[in-house]
Amino acid sequence: MRILIDMDGVISDFDGKFLKRWRERHPEKLYIPLEERTTFYVKESYPEELQPLVAEILLEPSFFRDMMPMAGAIQAMNEMNQMGLEVFICTSPLNAYRNCVLEKYEWVENYLGADWVNRIILTKDKTLVKGDYLIDDKPDITGMEAIPVWEHIVYDRPYNRDVNKRRLDWGNWKDILDFKST
Repeated sequence: MRILIDMDGVISDFDGKFLKRWRERHPEKLYIPLEERTTFYVKESYPEELQPLVAEILLEPSFFRDMMPMAGAIQAMNEMNQMGLEVFICTSPLNAYRNCVLEKYEWVENYLGADWVNRIILTKDKTLVKGDYLIDDKPDITGMEAIPVWEHIVYDRPYNRDVNKRRLDWGNWKDILDFKST
């Protein structure tokens, strides 16, 4: 079984890092708590006049490298690996990728180890990647393939709760993927 796992907001805490930096740099400005977000893209959650400040944070050095892991993600991925599953990190870089790409690799090496670096799939179109499941927080995955070969399992976040698909968090992954606790 091949499991594709998104990175930002699924195994690394994208929103936590963004909100921390936003509050440090712009304490006087409006911020949108994660529980109040209604859109996948954090930039779209903010008024147009604040969007350049959002982009500035996302593009600055160390943003991707310094994210913390999502609770339970590292343990779950290592358990999947120990069970003999084919597990790959399937992540999309920002269009302005200068820091993003390198730092995603550094993050994986730091938190999962050098062997996991060989399991990174960087793509702007996840529909082209073969797998049984894609675990992703993005509500709707679109691309060249109208019907991907994988089943989209939604990683539960406030901005995707209106999506009617199987939902996973790192506490219930064995139940959702039909693995019983050992």
